[in-house]
Amino acid sequence: MIISLKGKTALVCGGSDGIGKATAIGLAHAGATVILAARTEDKLKAAVAELSVENNQTHSYVVIDMDQPENLKAKVEKLIAEKGNIDILINNAGGPPGGPITDADGQQFLLAFQRLLLSAQAITQACYPGMKASGFGRIINIISTSVKAPLHGLGVSNTIRGAVGNWAKTWANEAAKFGVTVNNVLPGATETDRLVSIIKNKAEKTGKSIDEISAEMRKEVPADRFAKPEEVAAAAVFLASEQAAYINGINIPVDGGRTPNL
Repeated sequence: MIISLKGKTALVCGGSDGIGKATAIGLAHAGATVILAARTEDKLKAAVAELSVENNQTHSYVVIDMDQPENLKAKVEKLIAEKGNIDILINNAGGPPGGPITDADGQQFLLAFQRLLLSAQAITQACYPGMKASGFGRIINIISTSVKAPLHGLGVSNTIRGAVGNWAKTWANEAAKFGVTVNNVLPGATETDRLVSIIKNKAEKTGKSIDEISAEMRKEVPADRFAKPEEVAAAAVFLASEQAAYINGINIPVDGGRTPNL
């Protein structure tokens, strides 16, 4: 299967590192013109420089803060007015700090809700009219396997990720007849800064070493290893393609088999 995204424009949130960056690299390699979005301009500039231009693309970036959803829609609408319609939207933002739900206060839930759901809603609303008008759109949300089975020690994340999953399914149901698909990619433990932070937090709380915690986490995965960001990105790139036109409203775990249910 040859995936070609030539002529398509993708907006990749959280595109300056981790899974977002890997997804941007994959989309660009498939021929898409990519706009990266994140809060740190230096990292965005560096990431843009790594994107393939073998199809004569002109990639760019926009500085946005997913913790401030109130002005995101207007900012993305301005971006679209300058750059043209967005065909592929990758909603992706860092998860909240780990910890048991019994210790979480309301503010932690509110901040996570703003970052992971309200920001995704604002950006999706800005991109959707152009997708609907053209009869083509791909909205891909990078979430977590906690949508299917809550993860130990991630109380706030489990709660809000579940809300995002149902938000996405609702969008999928409403947008499908206009040629717009909405799907979720659910990464398992992936070699990113987020995973490093989770392992470090667990080590500090248990008194175990980082290597011990890492080994314990790998044992939970039938593949006996962590994912590489580009392996998660590959699922997103496929969902962005013409070949995935009839795949809509689903969760795709990329977790080496860790999730205990189908």
